Amino acid sequence: MAYERIAVVGAGSWGTALACAAARAGRSVTLVARTPEAADIIRNSREAPRLPGHRIPKEIAVAGEIGAVKDADAILLVVPAQSVRSMAASMQGLVRANAPVVVCAKGIERGTQKFMTEILAECLPGRIAAVLSGPSFATDVARGLPTAVTLAAHDEATAAGLSHAVGTATFRPYHTTDIRGVELGGAAKNVYAIAAGVVAGRKLGASALAALITRSFSELFRFGKACGAKPETLTGLSGLGDLVLTCSNTQSRNFSAGIALGEGRSPGDLRTSDKLAEGVETAPAFTEMARARGIELPIGAAVSAIVTGAMSVDQAIDGLLARPVRAEN
Repeated sequence: MAYERIAVVGAGSWGTALACAAARAGRSVTLVARTPEAADIIRNSREAPRLPGHRIPKEIAVAGEIGAVKDADAILLVVPAQSVRSMAASMQGLVRANAPVVVCAKGIERGTQKFMTEILAECLPGRIAAVLSGPSFATDVARGLPTAVTLAAHDEATAAGLSHAVGTATFRPYHTTDIRGVELGGAAKNVYAIAAGVVAGRKLGASALAALITRSFSELFRFGKACGAKPETLTGLSGLGDLVLTCSNTQSRNFSAGIALGEGRSPGDLRTSDKLAEGVETAPAFTEMARARGIELPIGAAVSAIVTGAMSVDQAIDGLLARPVRAEN
């Protein structure tokens, strides 16, 4: 498949950026907004409300109805992780049999503890599921700055074909068949970015931040191996690469959320913010999954306790610092 016609479902900052990248790759792109009214605003202004200052090329069509996906050769599903189920369900009967659905959300569904491609399998049975993740900020991709990500599908040819379809000299999707590793890295890094933000917000110092990121990767790697992820995926772009970026830059909503918590904001404030931090919802599901597998994730558990209000920031920090010194692993 050449994947010439691409529908991008979700006209937020990341969806708009990916639509621009696909258009630069020479594809026929339709950006699908939530409602006809939202589509009209974008169509008339040629600017996404969530990505101000960046003009959407006229070559990108804008639609306000989910039915716009029915003629697509491939669909990029770019909505928040906790909205993937409802959006995928709305596409039932519309996705062509050979059109892959590439989920671009980074998270785990709260309650079910399902990864995003597992949700697609339930809502769109028989359709091809793929996932795109990696160290990337929407503003960089929209501007055409050099960015590398990972695109995974169960079939090598599908993954390679999709990577070629949206790839350019400056947007480089490396491909793999390790769907679980890519999904897990994208979900986990948001949790640990909150922890890194707390360190920054509490002004605990650069040494503490370096230690936190290193030990967070150790937890991510340990959990990933238990879930069957490949080591090279966990140490690659969608694992270590995304973790480093998200834990060190205020463009990351999760890192910024952690800073806010470290500075004294309440977890409730984060849920009412218009800047969604996926890690707030993912952390409890992530740690519940680890607990069920008998895997110890002290930092992940501390973040979960903070965002659910079970523990204060100070209590979480004291608990981590009181852990016994042990051999590094």
